[in-house]
Amino acid sequence: MSAGREKVRLSEAEVQGLLEGNIKVQVAANGHDGHPHLTTLFYVVRDGRIAFWTYGRSQKIVNLERDPRVTALVEDGTDYFELRGVSIEGRAEIVRDRETILEIGKAVSVRMFGVDSFEALGDVGAQTVEKQADKRVGVIIHPDRVASWDHRKMTGG
Repeated sequence: MSAGREKVRLSEAEVQGLLEGNIKVQVAANGHDGHPHLTTLFYVVRDGRIAFWTYGRSQKIVNLERDPRVTALVEDGTDYFELRGVSIEGRAEIVRDRETILEIGKAVSVRMFGVDSFEALGDVGAQTVEKQADKRVGVIIHPDRVASWDHRKMTGG
């Protein structure tokens, strides 16, 4: 790795901080024709790994069932010297256990709506998540390779 590349790389703690501080991830799975299928999802961090829920019949799940290789990108910043990101190449584990799906769904909902707890979503929110869990699966990304950058480090910021 070049000295410049090393200078902007995030530490493990900084990677976890960036993942914890954001709520959307771009996920690329391999389509049937080899082209990447890219989607943006709300996510949570479970045991240090990105996790999300999605409809079990979605194209991304069809793709991941065929080929579990996945790339995920979490990034932020608008100006070049503010850009930070984490790119994760790995394997997607599709979770079909309803209790785990519900746990992921509840956690994603809390982050999506910016509330302190699942109970803060109220009865309607809780009923909606419960109902959606029947149609969804969870996905946990198991990293093989992680690349990261923080352009703020170029300017000492």
